[in-house]
Amino acid sequence: MKPLSAKNLRGNWATLLLPINEDDSIDFVRLADEIDILISMKVSGIYSNGTACEFYNQTESEFDRISELLAERCNRAGAAFQIGVSHTGPVISLERLKRAVVLQPGAVQVILPDWVPVTMNEAADFLKKMAEIAGDIGMVLYNPGHAKRCLTPEEIGFLKRAVPSLIGVKLAGGNEAWFSSMKQHAPGIAIFVPGHHLASMLQLGAHGSYSNVACINPKAAQCWYVQMLTDIDAALASEKRIFAFIDTCIKPYITEQNYSCQAVDKLMAVIGGWANLTPRLRFPYRWIPQEEADRLKPIARKMLPEFFYE
Repeated sequence: MKPLSAKNLRGNWATLLLPINEDDSIDFVRLADEIDILISMKVSGIYSNGTACEFYNQTESEFDRISELLAERCNRAGAAFQIGVSHTGPVISLERLKRAVVLQPGAVQVILPDWVPVTMNEAADFLKKMAEIAGDIGMVLYNPGHAKRCLTPEEIGFLKRAVPSLIGVKLAGGNEAWFSSMKQHAPGIAIFVPGHHLASMLQLGAHGSYSNVACINPKAAQCWYVQMLTDIDAALASEKRIFAFIDTCIKPYITEQNYSCQAVDKLMAVIGGWANLTPRLRFPYRWIPQEEADRLKPIARKMLPEFFYE
């Protein structure tokens, strides 16, 4: 597809979630069906190998097969897609990128080397090398709160000046002062924030989300994003209910039971029931039992009726 830019990188992007069999293998038949469903839902775009796609727990041959499957189906349908080439090891990230650029994604997602924290000069050197390999394909820097180095707006601006092909960042976002600082120090970069904060943060300067809300139902999350552009008051009202559901029903699995973010993303997808998924994560990570999804589904239907339809 045509490379994305900071100006047109927008909207509600849905993640791939790996269907994991009981023997810990990836079910590529179910994964292909999942991609087809996401395409049919006409989300702003689809991305592979974020945390929810368990990029950290794949062999290189599995990484290639996932990337090729996404590219083949999205290119055939004319759907926007990005490939995550992240790895904690910089050498492996570079090698993944070399293979991914051949598939012509709209952009690639990267993380900074994450086993040993990098200095800002080391971060810039790494991204410059990645940019050389990516060519005219833009890069989106994924900088979650658990990264070894969480970047400030000033540091993001430093990296953007050093690497002009850095078109976007994926992070936690912030308050009005934080967005003001981003506008000052890192202009010309698309800001992607958590899905359940998108309506309020869109008003502050965000451009989209690699969305946890899309895990519940990608089509409903897309409709909600469109609503933000046409009826922000209604979208903000929906955000309050979405936030209440996540805060009361989902967040405790992380804060009280020590499950991972990817575990709750899969749980939400199973609650939503839009794809043939189970809550299972790959060894050695714990997943939330199916019984919990069954228990929460009627609660989610009551709190978020627009995310459930026949």
